[in-house]
Amino acid sequence: MYIEKTQMSESVALFVPCYINDFYPAAAQATLEILEDLGMRVHYPRAQRCCGQPFINNGLIDEARSFAEHFEATFEEFDYVVAPSSSCVSTVRHRYGELIGQERASETGRRVYELCEFLHDVVGLERLRFPKAWRGRVGLHNSCHALRELDLALPSERVLPHFSKIRAVLSRVEGLELVETQRDECCGFGGTYSVTEPELSARMGRDRIAEHLANGVDLITGVDRSCLMHMEALARRDGTPVRFVHVAELLAGRVEERQ
Repeated sequence: MYIEKTQMSESVALFVPCYINDFYPAAAQATLEILEDLGMRVHYPRAQRCCGQPFINNGLIDEARSFAEHFEATFEEFDYVVAPSSSCVSTVRHRYGELIGQERASETGRRVYELCEFLHDVVGLERLRFPKAWRGRVGLHNSCHALRELDLALPSERVLPHFSKIRAVLSRVEGLELVETQRDECCGFGGTYSVTEPELSARMGRDRIAEHLANGVDLITGVDRSCLMHMEALARRDGTPVRFVHVAELLAGRVEERQ
């Protein structure tokens, strides 16, 4: 799939978030395919489990600590850990300090990468070649964790020169026209927020969908399947004909163009 192979002596592990494992395994399979086609030997530790984010968000610190300890033990032997999720990576990188101590958390967090971040920062754009073209307009949803905790792109509220690691990676796909919204607003999912504040959550999601549709996109993509899941459910409920796919599926050439 990729023209230029990347020979890496370091060991790479794949971390699959819970909701992807349970509901969207195609995103995990696409991530594995991308890494392997770049010439990497990818490991999948079967002992892996939740990163603990839902427990942290609900104040269950003791329970979350056990997940952090387990994550560290499961992935400690690998040089890199790659996940198709900015929210889970952000949890490991920015929340584990209060659970297992800052020194241990920093050592673990520096090895964990979101997929586009890994391709941009570690592999390098010059090595990425995606021979399968994708013709069409794609809306990019910039999720909150990706922007404001992992710095994968500049949030729209900051008056600085724009950059986007996600856009840079997707630009390597021939024919793909990426369209971003004017403002990077939350989709409204927020994990348990969508449960505790369903009306506001749904309104926020519909606002995001409306702006993408106004841009005339064929589908909407992003690095967090949880955000896409939330908007996809709203679109289906409203009978809105738009597709939602994880960025890994686009990069792996797994998305068919609409005829």
